[in-house]
Amino acid sequence: MQFEKNVQVKQPKYQQIAVDLASKIVERKYRIGDKIYARSSLASQYNVSSETARRAIAVLQDLEIVEATKGSGVIIISYEKAAYFVRQFQDVQSVHELQHELMTSIQKQHQELINLQEKTKQLISRTEHFRSVNPFIPYQLEMTAESPCIQQTVQELNFWQNTSSTIVGIRRKNELFLSPGPYVSLEEGDILYFIGNDESFARVQSFLYPN
Repeated sequence: MQFEKNVQVKQPKYQQIAVDLASKIVERKYRIGDKIYARSSLASQYNVSSETARRAIAVLQDLEIVEATKGSGVIIISYEKAAYFVRQFQDVQSVHELQHELMTSIQKQHQELINLQEKTKQLISRTEHFRSVNPFIPYQLEMTAESPCIQQTVQELNFWQNTSSTIVGIRRKNELFLSPGPYVSLEEGDILYFIGNDESFARVQSFLYPN
């Protein structure tokens, strides 16, 4: 059996009344041997029907917390069993609350994932559109010590032949060299700006960092 995500488990009214009465016993508001309200008074106090009040008393009687006899009414007979009943109820409530919090968290994460997927789609769509109307927006890649191409010139590397991409600029610290030409050497820390087709970035990255 599977419940809908937003369904909350709620205890029947008669059980809530039984727990409330047991809690009052635990809190010493009622003592062993005390009589508690008759069904009609109990029904009026909790604003429920006499049948609901009867069922609440029946729960306590079944658990041997109270004893109901004709003529004597409902008498409290066990503090320990009232405490045990209250602890059990609180444990069940805690489980229900944790389940509810978990489901709420899952729903939030699911919604966040949907939002993330939607934003990603929008970004991809806009990026593709931007590149379609601005085909010369360059890619960029940093030269690090891991590249075997450090200290080699663009000509020595046959950069265009190996990558089908054209270097349009190199930023070196605070300087930017536009159209650097074939004789410029690549140095550690350089930022390369290059243009090409959709596969250019992957090809350049694989060429400069073959490992």
